[in-house]
Amino acid sequence: MTKPKTIYLALCVVGAIVPYAIFLPWVSQHGLPPGLLVREIFANRAAGSFAADVILSSVAFWAFVAIEGKRAGVPRLWLPVAANVLVGLSLGLPLFLYMRERRLERGALR
Repeated sequence: MTKPKTIYLALCVVGAIVPYAIFLPWVSQHGLPPGLLVREIFANRAAGSFAADVILSSVAFWAFVAIEGKRAGVPRLWLPVAANVLVGLSLGLPLFLYMRERRLERGALR
């Protein structure tokens, strides 16, 4: 059976590649104008609901990282938060789960 740590690491790779495969062509066409980016993210109610969901999920994720990361003794908790901000929840969440799993494997759960 595949270890959870291996699954989380694979999800990190996919979670980093897929969003950027979609986003980088947009950036190459438009650059990074913040106003246009926000307008397009919230272009309609459907897109806006997805954006709001991701933003709120990210805030909940940051709380989870702070609380669970401290409880489990996971070092460098800034890494999954930075991954979430720079790439998205698709990288930040599996990265944190990978880091937590490594810590659990070492028997460090307090």
